[in-house]
Parts: sequence; structure tokens; C-alpha cells
Amino acid sequence: QDGVVESGGGSVQTGGSLTLSCVASEDTYCTNDRNWFRQFPGKERKFVAGIDSDGTIRYDDSVKGRFTISQDNAKRTMYLQMTDLKPEDTAMYYCKTCGSWYTDSGYWGQGTQVTVSS
Repeated sequence: QDGVVESGGGSVQTGGSLTLSCVASEDTYCTNDRNWFRQFPGKERKFVAGIDSDGTIRYDDSVKGRFTISQDNAKRTMYLQMTDLKPEDTAMYYCKTCGSWYTDSGYWGQGTQVTVSS
């Protein structure tokens, strides 16, 4: 496997749950500075959740209490557990490794689509 690969997207109804996974190859893996972003149609990508270089976990206010970020370093994998999903969570979700949440630098995956229907 090369690069950063997301999976786990799909279609759910309002109130449903999904867990996204992000697997990084050896050359795109960093212990921290790993983030999830999402992009709404016609909009720029926006930060969702991340793990900073010092291990601090942060979330966008729109997902606090509903989304949980975690990682399994042995598997070079990061997760985004999403609960109580809403139609406004519908977006393409991207994983970024080896870069701070406030920059575009790092290694990006191709994205996984999440669709929430009402």
C-alpha cells in the first residue's frame, strides 16, 4: 500500500454512525500531526478533528461530542468514529498525515464519501 488511504465511508440515515479509517504507508506515517478534514460540494476543505504533534486532540465545534478521533500506531492507522450523524455532515472526508491542522502541508488521501440522509 502506498500513501494515505481512507475507508469506511458510506450512506446512513440521520442519527446513524460510521467509523472512518486512515492507513498510512511507512513513508507517509507520523505518530502525531494527523488530521481529518471534510469538503462540502463547492467548498474548501475544513478541519474536523486532529492529533497535534504533542498529542493534543482537537475537534471542530460542529462535531464535538459526536465524533471521536483515535489511532493505532502499531497499525499506522487513524480512526474517526462518527455518531449521531446529521445531513450537514454529508461531505467527502480526507485524512492528512505529517502536517498541522492549520496548514495544507502533509500527505493527503483521496477521500471517502459520507452521505447522511434525513
